[in-house]
Amino acid sequence: MRYDFDIAIIGGGAGGLFAASVANGLGAKACLIEKSRLGGDCTWFGCMPSKALLKSAQIAHLFKRYAEFGLDAQGGFSVDASKVMSHVRDVVEEIATHHPAEVFEKRGIKVIFGSPKFIDQKSLEINSQKITAKKFIICTGSHPVIPLIEGFKEIDYLTNENVFALEKPPESIIVLGGGPIGVELAQALNRLGVKVYIVEMMQRLLFREDDEISSLLEKTVRREGIQVLTSTKAIKFSKDNGKTCVTIEVQNKKPLSTYEVAKGKQDTICADKVLAAIGRAPNTGGLDLEKAGVEYAKTGIKVNEFLQTTNKNIFACGDVVGPYMFSHVASYQAQICVRNAFLRRIAWGKVNYQSIAWATFTEPEVAHLGLTEEEAGAKYKNMRVYKTEYSSVDRAVTDLEKEGLIKVITDKKGFILGAHIVGAQASEIIQGFLLAKFFKIPLSKLSQALFIYPTLSELVKKTAAKPLLEKANNPLVKFALSMLKT
Repeated sequence: MRYDFDIAIIGGGAGGLFAASVANGLGAKACLIEKSRLGGDCTWFGCMPSKALLKSAQIAHLFKRYAEFGLDAQGGFSVDASKVMSHVRDVVEEIATHHPAEVFEKRGIKVIFGSPKFIDQKSLEINSQKITAKKFIICTGSHPVIPLIEGFKEIDYLTNENVFALEKPPESIIVLGGGPIGVELAQALNRLGVKVYIVEMMQRLLFREDDEISSLLEKTVRREGIQVLTSTKAIKFSKDNGKTCVTIEVQNKKPLSTYEVAKGKQDTICADKVLAAIGRAPNTGGLDLEKAGVEYAKTGIKVNEFLQTTNKNIFACGDVVGPYMFSHVASYQAQICVRNAFLRRIAWGKVNYQSIAWATFTEPEVAHLGLTEEEAGAKYKNMRVYKTEYSSVDRAVTDLEKEGLIKVITDKKGFILGAHIVGAQASEIIQGFLLAKFFKIPLSKLSQALFIYPTLSELVKKTAAKPLLEKANNPLVKFALSMLKT
């Protein structure tokens, strides 16, 4: 059979753009199909606009701390956030220029905009035209989950897909969900003068993070004035005098705002806007995957360890597959998809999520690598946990960033099982532990490197030195050292 393309890539987000570039680099005749605009959710509705908003909020918060740095504001000052949403959109538009369709076309990658659907196992239809390809990669991303709560669909709710289109921040907002998206946006809006409530069913914010780490962040956001309602379920939404109100129910005895509420107790809170941030679901609708012989479920497209679907010529990556919905994971998976699509089976690669790291870009940041202390304790005997406070390095003192913690978990041989950080630049500091874990370098080995002084990265060295200090206190080691002394 003669095909129109060697490979057709469905979805122009992080995974699709990376897959198209790699396929083109291998000399394949590639087609990139996108229903709206290149860049994906991360560019338009996720990573980029949220980080721009967080930066503006960080600056606003830093202004308010001027006295802590020995400064005086003559005549005082105030922060006007009315233009911040416009600034965020300007940043996104600039970033979007980094991957225009014309650049891909000039490199020989055919870009087609429209909504595709499979006709059979080797062809699809788009814009009333039939396209055939020898191989396909599906990377259609995900969308925000809309909660099935009474009255929710009748209110004018926000998600990450439309919150950045607001002309200015609202006066008050209820954030439904205490995961990364919810907490990041909650803190940013709160620092820009918005009254914020977070409603979270779990007992703590960022429940997938190490318990000790997420608890430290939760203390910070509470201290900044965000009303954090954990172990709390939203059961009904309604409108009242132009406000949106939610009836909430406490799942067990927990502090609600500043007072105790017993299990089963109901209350009502109202705000100008409601943001749904309870999770994301894979984009599988409209593709007619059944006609292509591709199995899928609510959790996404079914793939094996080679990211191959139930159709041997179709691979999938990114949010539509999971299990981690991050742009860097999508790019990693896309590389494996292209490799397996074009090389013989003997050269295929398998996915390996043992060294997946991620970060939540609050302030302080939260960074995650590998197993949490709780997870490691359930799987390993004789594990070790090493902690280092940010206040132990001079750079944290000069920058007034003393509140922070590094926690590294190792096996009995000293190899890293997990690393978790809450503190300034945690997303950067975690990279040192990531490399050590990926390349199977014992934690203690990192202490031999000469870290620049003064930097926050010295925290890596200080933590890595702790296993050595632990060994040095062993009586046998002390005896051996005493015999070596001159």
